[in-house]
Amino acid sequence: MSQEIAVIGSPDFTTGFRLAGVRKFENVPDEAKDDELDEAVTRTLEDEDVGIIVMHEDDLDHLSRTARQSVERSIEPTLVTLGGSGGASGLRDQIKRAIGIDLMDE
Repeated sequence: MSQEIAVIGSPDFTTGFRLAGVRKFENVPDEAKDDELDEAVTRTLEDEDVGIIVMHEDDLDHLSRTARQSVERSIEPTLVTLGGSGGASGLRDQIKRAIGIDLMDE
């Protein structure tokens, strides 16, 4: 079964993905993130058609502890964050979490 990519974030963040063909998205305006981001993440985690969730790294700071733990521990769908200061080490951790092994281990 084919799964889809979902994007969660501000309209400015999600627009490029929507133009590229991503059909599942949750727009949460910056001024409403503290109130609405948890619900958007929960809805997306519960969507069986979603295999990857894309968020901006900085948006994780707006999540409650419970929502953040849920999304970070989720294997399917897998969270991919963009931006922020995680760099290569953040990507390495995401790959390791997604597939269970460290591909960059020497």
